[in-house]
Amino acid sequence: MSVKAQVTELKTLSCSAAWRNYYFVKLTTADGVVGWSEFDEGFGSPGVGAVIETLARRVVGQSAMDHERIREELMAVTRPGAGGVVGQALGAIENALLDAKAKTLGVPCYELLGGKMRDRLRVYWSHCVTWRASRRPHYQPEITDVEGVRALAREVRERGFTGLKTNIYRYENGQIKGWAPGFGNPNLPALNMERSIAQGVREHLQIMREAAGPDMDILLDLNFNAKTEGYLKVLRAIEDLDMFWVEIDTRDPKALAYIRSQSRHPIASCETLIGVQQFMPFFREQAIDVAIVDTPWNGVWQSMKIAAAAEAHEINVACHNFYGHLCTMMNAHFCAAVPNLRIMEVDIDRIAWDHEIFTHVPQYEAGHLVMPDRPGWGTEPNEAAMAAYPPIAVHGLMHRRTS
Repeated sequence: MSVKAQVTELKTLSCSAAWRNYYFVKLTTADGVVGWSEFDEGFGSPGVGAVIETLARRVVGQSAMDHERIREELMAVTRPGAGGVVGQALGAIENALLDAKAKTLGVPCYELLGGKMRDRLRVYWSHCVTWRASRRPHYQPEITDVEGVRALAREVRERGFTGLKTNIYRYENGQIKGWAPGFGNPNLPALNMERSIAQGVREHLQIMREAAGPDMDILLDLNFNAKTEGYLKVLRAIEDLDMFWVEIDTRDPKALAYIRSQSRHPIASCETLIGVQQFMPFFREQAIDVAIVDTPWNGVWQSMKIAAAAEAHEINVACHNFYGHLCTMMNAHFCAAVPNLRIMEVDIDRIAWDHEIFTHVPQYEAGHLVMPDRPGWGTEPNEAAMAAYPPIAVHGLMHRRTS
């Protein structure tokens, strides 16, 4: 007797995304169904693909319908190294299994998650300024000065988006300067937040507010670029501004809870955590207003569990989404099905060949992503197009930047 949706092959593929690579899991079943997921190795996670390839032999021969059992088996055999790149590999495999299962049943993935609660997802324009200013020349038009910032803020409003998120920038003689010591740019491991940087952030936000208009929701991402003292310095510098949220990454839930208690703005965090257990201390300490969940890292099924735990602590969720279009659609199915959604992150700025790599691109209307009803995630990588853009050797955060 044949096993329905029996996995016959599981492998990884990749292609260039200009300054980083896109990475995919391709899972094939005996019925001819292909399940896809997207993962990442450039955001501080080298080696995820190697883990996936190693674990593939335990997945082949099993039924994609049993994704939860397979995930628990993989968790058992990797338990000593749980989390990190191992956890991300499990998430990538889970997401490919979900796509294969949904396609086998002929339904969108959100049907596996309890059904969609919303047809349209409010989104914010992420990395607004960041891609055009810090990843030149891959995103057009490039931004080098304050006038470019103003032009982009106006563009966000004119294209119908109602929210944008930016990063740490300051200005010197009208020229824009980024600040990301938490990621080695510049390499200042003490992570001190000097007065000039904090005041520069304020100036940057005021420029964007003036150009985007009073109705635009503005989000600020501080990432891992300070310690508690520095985060508080920035929050004091911008306390009178109207912020949708301030995003802060720290490994200490008590420190973040203290920061939240001192902030006039909502605090979002947790995008680099994997598994319910890593999120729970932040929930218990009431350290955050919004829990950001990376569904490619965690797996969408596991992400629903994280969202349920957040709901039990009166916390809403958002997704971490700055990869390719497949990741956007994986996140969209999570956002469509989860009850306690705050907003969805998307990168509107794209590289020149993004539309070639995926069979379908997300559809946006009036600042919302419109949910498709195609089976599975609703888009797939185009393998023929990928072949025209071979992966680059030095990519993402692995590239040593000199400016």
